[in-house]
Amino acid sequence: MATTHRLSRMSGRSEDESHRTATPLELFFDLSFVLAISASSAELAHALAADHLITGLVGFAFTMFSIVWAWINFTWFASAYDTDDWLFRVTTMVQMVGVLVLAIGIPRLYASLEHGTHLDNGLMVAGYVIMRLAMVFQWLRAAKQDPARRAACLAYAKAIALAQVGWLVLIVVHTNPWQTFLLMVPLYVLELGGPFLAERRRGGTPWHPHHVAERHGLLAIIALGECLLGTIAALSVLVDEQDGLSVDVVVLGLAGTGLAFSMWWLYFTLPSGEVLDRRRTIGFRWGYGHIAVFMAIAGTGAGLHVAAYYLEGESKTGPVGVVLATAVPVAAFGLCLAALYAVLVGLDPAALRNGLAALALLALAVALAAAGVGVPWCLLVVMLAPVPTIISDERGVARRREAALARLAEQP
Repeated sequence: MATTHRLSRMSGRSEDESHRTATPLELFFDLSFVLAISASSAELAHALAADHLITGLVGFAFTMFSIVWAWINFTWFASAYDTDDWLFRVTTMVQMVGVLVLAIGIPRLYASLEHGTHLDNGLMVAGYVIMRLAMVFQWLRAAKQDPARRAACLAYAKAIALAQVGWLVLIVVHTNPWQTFLLMVPLYVLELGGPFLAERRRGGTPWHPHHVAERHGLLAIIALGECLLGTIAALSVLVDEQDGLSVDVVVLGLAGTGLAFSMWWLYFTLPSGEVLDRRRTIGFRWGYGHIAVFMAIAGTGAGLHVAAYYLEGESKTGPVGVVLATAVPVAAFGLCLAALYAVLVGLDPAALRNGLAALALLALAVALAAAGVGVPWCLLVVMLAPVPTIISDERGVARRREAALARLAEQP
């Protein structure tokens, strides 16, 4: 084991490297994203509690895309070219600084959306650009030191650099928020299209399938932490109001914790590493699909925060809106996960039945809220929505999944 971190050549790591796991640097890097995801989730909760639905959803989509997209780009690069030398470490630190700057700018962006005049995205975009320019440096370094994949690395670097010019221009353009978002469309196309060009048209990079799958699983766990934070916030309000434990406290604690746990359970039914190892071509659909998955998980945490606002008497949203704030992202999570599962091993025959059962339970939770049932009890019903899929997986889907993986392993 090396004790120094002298410069190493970025020649590309082996796609078949054994025992490839997340590094301590990657885990530390993820820590900065905990703060950014938490800031975005908290602002969404605040907007929903204030009954500013459009403001909350637009701000959340913009901020979470920026956060998740920057994380995904670093993860796939590090999977292919992590040298862990001092220059790689310092460049990663610069990216972490960018994440923190972005997180600081999130409240200002939401505030400008509420006022509807000029989109105050300067600080947030500055943080994003810091992260992305550091990635440009990383890709240029890889292009110089890995001649065999120079074309792919340069394609990444050019697409990222060009997009950052556009983001910087948007900082100084004084238009209303909706005009600004319209101007962002070609930049999103450029951001999303760059990797596709590099991997499909320029030879690609040596990313490690099991490593990439593990890294995405770790960010899913980080996002699930927002569900636990939302549960703690709601529990704190109830405990203070009721001066200790009560039935509502127990029910709410079970609902929030059980929901996070069941979402974790379902996420890790995805056989991502095994399939990506055999079918690298589906990496784009799988990776891009995770943007929506991470948003849905963080949105669920925001919904539980809305419940805390409601129980504290600080919400303009009624009980139906409060339950919907959690039920809708849970439904989105289930839909996204089913789509990813279908991409990996095909649509399971039980998927439609399980999906309808989950939607029925979520609809029941909303109906109970409309009928005057307490929010903690409604959230308990929301918690039950993933349970039919979990039971189905344990009783039969897992066997069919193993058979599908066995057939995949036999293919040349």
